[in-house]
Amino acid sequence: MPSIKIIGNYAILFIIILFLVSLFIFKGSMNTLISKKMKEQVGESTKKSMAMYVDSAYNYQNGKEHYQITFLEFGATGCSACRLMEKVLEQVRNKYPSEIKVQFLNVLLPANQDMMKYYGVAAIPTQVFLDVSGKEVFRHTGYFSFDDFVNEFQKIHP
Repeated sequence: MPSIKIIGNYAILFIIILFLVSLFIFKGSMNTLISKKMKEQVGESTKKSMAMYVDSAYNYQNGKEHYQITFLEFGATGCSACRLMEKVLEQVRNKYPSEIKVQFLNVLLPANQDMMKYYGVAAIPTQVFLDVSGKEVFRHTGYFSFDDFVNEFQKIHP
């Protein structure tokens, strides 16, 4: 008959495995919750200044630029999934040079911290699509293939 110590060790191992599996299963929900909380913590002055910046930089209804979508890529140069995304960004730039504005934002740079907070980026890489008026229309966290990008772009802009 197994001792209590062995049963206890198996119980602890089972709880750890259960915890890790639940983290994996609920990853999307947790990311959404953390993102929402990050957005809530942004101060009013930062919200206003970032909203003005986004409007001036990514609202193409003013006629300065004629892009249909802005593709914001939040990442870091040392992140392996972010390095894979560099190829996707290049493919998007090459295939849609006049339709899509591609913007890489390195979250490690202080200049991009407010944008990261404004959009509630909780994990990298995160992709955010903005419509012609600069409003968020799609978000994805993790590696996002070029084919997945094309599918989403066609849904947004048929």
